[in-house]
Amino acid sequence: MATRILVLLVVFVLSSGCVATVRGEGAVDLEQTVCGLKEPFVFWLWSNMAGRPNSDRVSGLRHVDDIAFETRDGRILRGYRMNATDRAGQLVVARGYLLIIQGNAILADQIIGEFTELAMNGMDVYVYDFRGYGRSAGRRRLRAIVNDYSEIIDALNARGYGQRYVYAMSFGGIALLDGDATLDSLTRLVIDSTPARLSDYGCPPEYDPVSHLPDDCRHCLFITGEQDRVVSLSMSQELVDEAEQRGASVIHDAAFAHPFMDRQRSVHRRRMRLIHDYLLESRLPEK
Repeated sequence: MATRILVLLVVFVLSSGCVATVRGEGAVDLEQTVCGLKEPFVFWLWSNMAGRPNSDRVSGLRHVDDIAFETRDGRILRGYRMNATDRAGQLVVARGYLLIIQGNAILADQIIGEFTELAMNGMDVYVYDFRGYGRSAGRRRLRAIVNDYSEIIDALNARGYGQRYVYAMSFGGIALLDGDATLDSLTRLVIDSTPARLSDYGCPPEYDPVSHLPDDCRHCLFITGEQDRVVSLSMSQELVDEAEQRGASVIHDAAFAHPFMDRQRSVHRRRMRLIHDYLLESRLPEK
């Protein structure tokens, strides 16, 4: 209950202000506060909840590179790439990429190891700290973070990968859907526990993820959980229903909490298995 109240408070605070142009800002300062005077404090709060980066978390992982991405406004985002291998753990030419867009209180080094199986199926796996979080430079601002992921996806697509996957969870789903990236260019994407609207809490409708769904969602999987106390089903239902009408696959699990907050490790492993299977096109959810 306390976590849910905190999330609603954060959403309310973020919404207390007027919003400039959300898409196609051109030369506008991406780090300009667009959601009110308390926006910097809210992102400071979330980044502190994420904690400090710790390279020891990745030191035992094989074939992981420390990487950097420079945004168009000159900020350096730091993260990791787990390079594609075969099942024996030998490096191979990647058949695709997976970009992970985490939740608002998670750092790259905390979750990269969870996606080893996808790397061992020939995928280069990428995850970055949000701007102003962990090892990434810049000021923590909503518009800037949304724009960063549009740039990252465009850059990854330009590398000629045959398959293009994104797993976006919680706030990561907002960052993905609200951006300018062409989602139709992705082979498959998974959106896990993302709210449908922020305007319900006073935020302008330009920030509503449900307004930015692709017309064709047949390459999308949406996940919700009954035990989620951060983004409840009532908060995500409109997004999920609209996506399903556009052809998306949907999984609603009675045991799932918020991503990486499942109470039992077995439940978390089952969740990750569903994501892996969907992205690897093995056992797909029934429509």
